[in-house]
Amino acid sequence: MTDDADASDSDSGATDADGTAADAPTDDEYVETLRANRAEKDEFFGSHPQSPIPPEHRDDFEGLDYFAPAPDLRVETTATVHEDPEPVPMETTAGNEVRYVRVVTFAFELDGESHELHGYKQRPDDDEEPVFVPFRDKTTGQETYRGGRYIELHPEGDLADGETVTIDFNLAYTPFCAFSETFSCPLPPEENWLEVAVRAGERDWSP
Repeated sequence: MTDDADASDSDSGATDADGTAADAPTDDEYVETLRANRAEKDEFFGSHPQSPIPPEHRDDFEGLDYFAPAPDLRVETTATVHEDPEPVPMETTAGNEVRYVRVVTFAFELDGESHELHGYKQRPDDDEEPVFVPFRDKTTGQETYRGGRYIELHPEGDLADGETVTIDFNLAYTPFCAFSETFSCPLPPEENWLEVAVRAGERDWSP
């Protein structure tokens, strides 16, 4: 596992790892937990039969590349829930489309600018299905995977209009199709293309 220089010392956001409100850990505690989770993921990718890393590359796999932990990129957002979700077809890396519906919009400030990200589900009435937040940003195709990155949120109970939800960009991950063409992955729709560089989470990886 490799990540950039040490995390910033800024105080930030009150959430746990799944995007729901919680007592905020200190930055040091947060960074320690994040690095432990990254090490666990690297171990899975390097050895598990279901790893997306092709078998011929696993012996030399030394971990994914990450941006340095950035506690200040746990961003508080305001949720707008869509009671009548609209369908959003998403193209995939395989060339076909998959159907999602837009269930929530998250509004937030980043680098002094206002932004929005939308959250989707395939089964909007399924409380067990996570809220899927695929996105591109100004690092896409340069520092991060050209097809964008994903965040999944697991709120406890139904989201409410005006609710504060923390999106932790440190948890932004690369879809499996970046590692092997055997996987097909949805591409972030244009409405989730951020006009800002998000230097947190997973970086691009190559064997």
